[in-house]
Amino acid sequence: MATGVYNGRCYRAQLATGGGEIVNNPEVIEIDGQEVRLVDLIGENQRLKEEAGKLKTEQKKAVRRRRQEVELKPYQAELLKLQQRLERDSIRMVILFEGRDAAGKGGTIRRMSRYMNEKHYRVVALGKPTDAQRTQWFFQKYVEQFPRGGEIVMFDRSWYNRAMVEPVFGFCTPLEYENFKIGVRGFERDLVRQGTVLIKLYFSVTKEEQAARFERRKTDPLRQWKLSEVDVQAQDRWDEFTTMKYEMLRHSHTAETPWTIIRSVDKHKARLNAMKVVLNSMDYDNRDTELDFIPDPEVVISGSREIELMEAQRMKIGHFTD
Repeated sequence: MATGVYNGRCYRAQLATGGGEIVNNPEVIEIDGQEVRLVDLIGENQRLKEEAGKLKTEQKKAVRRRRQEVELKPYQAELLKLQQRLERDSIRMVILFEGRDAAGKGGTIRRMSRYMNEKHYRVVALGKPTDAQRTQWFFQKYVEQFPRGGEIVMFDRSWYNRAMVEPVFGFCTPLEYENFKIGVRGFERDLVRQGTVLIKLYFSVTKEEQAARFERRKTDPLRQWKLSEVDVQAQDRWDEFTTMKYEMLRHSHTAETPWTIIRSVDKHKARLNAMKVVLNSMDYDNRDTELDFIPDPEVVISGSREIELMEAQRMKIGHFTD
């Protein structure tokens, strides 16, 4: 029997014997009067190491998230100044948040609106059309949600459902889709001509990152509500969505109503640069001259440039990928 002190605790170890000789390889040790099998002690030590490693990783993530939130705050303050300009001059602003499922639209909307004056902005996410809406002019249900003077309305998906989700899943007829492509330019042109500031953001995520985000939604009980039947099919229909994205940009990106593409694999960079795009859309008083308002060219791409990149990609490998 061996005795000693380890980590401030007394222990005694029963030593195994081999061939009549004592071998310093205890199978059971006694700690503070209690016998503990060495194999159990080793297992407990390993578990504690793993827990400590996970805790350290979570702490690093928390610090990183905190740092990111702090980086956004000056731009969130600038959005308040932008709101004041809109309110003062009774200007209407509509921001469209489009993109594939799990592309980061909702998270960006939440960060963008976090400190906004609630009296002067709304987030609109329309569900399936009612029976009455199905008989109406297609744009009517969206027009009913448009802002008054001095208000921002952020559409979490918009009339561009007709350009991507609906034709891919057969929720509209080919004729309805063609009519949309013909009419959307004139609809948006009139909107802008009559004084509404229209900002169209398309959040672009890779297939691999979308799959990873879907997997997190499956396993995280706090995110499972986000996973829908449409989401489940999104990966299988990736190429169809890509083709519809190209057609959407080709038919609706104009000088008066341009698309801005936000690369959103990195959520934080996407959120930060989306704010910069909105803040650069118009002048307002007391702009912080110390802030960097220049969008990251690796994150923010013009709609026309995205069309060029997609066409070059198709010429090179025969099909689109993103």
